[in-house]
Amino acid sequence: MTSDYLSRMKIPHRLVIEEQEYKKYKSYTKDNQYASLLVLDRKFQAKYETLDDLGETKSKGPGAARNFAWQHSIDRGDERHWVMDDNIRRFVRFNKNIFYSCYSGSFFRAMEDFCLRYENIYMAGPRYFMFVKRKDPEAAVLFNSRIYSCNLIKNDIPYKWRGRYNEDTILSLDILRGGFCTIQFNAFLQEKITTQIMRGGCSGEFYDREGTLPKSRLLAQVYPQYAKIVYKFSRIHHYVDYSSFKKNRLIRRKDIDWASLEAGGCDNYGMKLSVVED
Repeated sequence: MTSDYLSRMKIPHRLVIEEQEYKKYKSYTKDNQYASLLVLDRKFQAKYETLDDLGETKSKGPGAARNFAWQHSIDRGDERHWVMDDNIRRFVRFNKNIFYSCYSGSFFRAMEDFCLRYENIYMAGPRYFMFVKRKDPEAAVLFNSRIYSCNLIKNDIPYKWRGRYNEDTILSLDILRGGFCTIQFNAFLQEKITTQIMRGGCSGEFYDREGTLPKSRLLAQVYPQYAKIVYKFSRIHHYVDYSSFKKNRLIRRKDIDWASLEAGGCDNYGMKLSVVED
């Protein structure tokens, strides 16, 4: 689903896949000029840190593939990389409390440029569409919270994905506990299919058999000072208190003319409103 939408946005991207699924994905992408395949190196699965004692008795989750994508980006010489879940229906520009489907790569460029203005933004990404209410006032960005499902990551930071479950929350907390910053954008949103609604890589491996309790329990064990298990929306969740990270402040880069930048007004990055047939 994510790949289909990125292709509609005309954004070149790679799908990290396991070797046994290569033929299936090759057939699906054979006429797609924007999608290419990247076969996961199994050594990343073998050495992945699950943070439990279950070893190879069950799937290690998606963290190993995420670390593989991270290393691939480093090997290319990139400063940052994006990594996304496979079940994002669309990307949305949120402006003046109206949602607009976005078909421009400027969606990502604007977030990248924002992060590049600061020394200590280690991870960023668009907020979930479902969490933004059209009638409520919303800031353009949220500081120092978790980044889920669509992550822009600085490559040279001293962290990696870890944890059989909840690896996105764990990485967010690793970064924030280290005194660094994360940015969640309200101006740019992702419409992701709700967990357990769409069939995906973790459905058969985890959620069909065990529900969401083990993933919430692991997080509470790794970070008991911030996380606890709660029951809401008819299933078990985890709750994380991020309030202690309000003290993490952005550090402006000194090689930027901030006065000119602030005087320049709003930059729409070439985006404009159009009527598009979905």
